[in-house]
Amino acid sequence: MSPARELTRRTLEERGFRGFVAFRELGDSGAPAKAGIYVVLRASTAAPSFLSRNPAGHLKGRDPSVTVDALDAAWVDGAMIMYIGKASAGTDGRRGLRKRLDEYRRHGAGGMAGHWGGRYIWQLADSDDLLVAWMPVSERDPGAAEAELIAEFTALHGARPFANRNKGVAA
Repeated sequence: MSPARELTRRTLEERGFRGFVAFRELGDSGAPAKAGIYVVLRASTAAPSFLSRNPAGHLKGRDPSVTVDALDAAWVDGAMIMYIGKASAGTDGRRGLRKRLDEYRRHGAGGMAGHWGGRYIWQLADSDDLLVAWMPVSERDPGAAEAELIAEFTALHGARPFANRNKGVAA
């Protein structure tokens, strides 16, 4: 990935990201059942409003809510990317982006879907307006691709994306 260029929708499209659909439209989006990486984007760079309670599902009895202070501390001014994630193909080759993004969507809708990472986005008052884009990755490990994009974002902004609480780990 080319360094030192702002990570906008246009830049992501040039790199091969596709989709750019709202979570509620994922079922009809054509997200592939292949390994890859994905991003969650917010079109507005205006200051956010946060919900006091996270509407996402409680995973293993854990409340996904964090304090507004924690959300404020994680916020990255001027960034469009809110979260960067990865999807492996799984041992049987059937997991991929479609399954992982569906888990993320269902978790945000209050379901028990096993997608704890990136849960901060559901406390954005405008989370319904967020877009999801993906890029299949076949020539390298999705974990490495995720870690590289997080590192690029961090180099540009001095912090990880808002909802990424770790740096990404290559498998």
